[in-house]
Amino acid sequence: MNRNIAIAALASMLGACASVPTALQGTFDKSSPREALARHDTQPVRWGGQIIQVEPKADSTCFTLISRPLDSSARPQREAEVSGGRFIACHPGFFDPELYARGRDLTVVGRVTGSEVGKIGEFDYTYPVVEASALHLWPKRPLYVNNPYYDPWLMGPPGWRGFWGWGWGPYWGPGPIIIRDHGHRPPPKPAPAPRP
Repeated sequence: MNRNIAIAALASMLGACASVPTALQGTFDKSSPREALARHDTQPVRWGGQIIQVEPKADSTCFTLISRPLDSSARPQREAEVSGGRFIACHPGFFDPELYARGRDLTVVGRVTGSEVGKIGEFDYTYPVVEASALHLWPKRPLYVNNPYYDPWLMGPPGWRGFWGWGWGPYWGPGPIIIRDHGHRPPPKPAPAPRP
């Protein structure tokens, strides 16, 4: 009986671990876009990053991304302050630029098919171009911030919490966390009708 419980607990814990989406699974070259461009690599790649630009064409959609290292679930690490360079990924079909908006996390699987020169300001930049066989748009991450109106001294100094005695009430800390789902704002209220 205990063995069955242990197996069930282990299975549920392993199921809770981060897993790679099915379309992104496989073995891929670990090189960054910058390294692949320098080696003229055509190996299958799995790259990800933040969308900079989306350009729908007649039969495909091309995404310009700034690459980021991928975590264990193949999601771009937004907090990483390094980049392997920029790249362009093109996938057959139409992908709405409003859904695949600037700043969203995207992971692509495909093969490097060449390069394209573009401008970043006045600088000529050479982008590796990936013919993408799979795309994964990641859900937006919630923004966590501390409540600026929380007063840890409201119930007294640390260690003394009013008439309840030692150790009761809120403890010293940064305060409650507020979760803000950025990007979703309520629609503006219509202007009132003018009075005659």
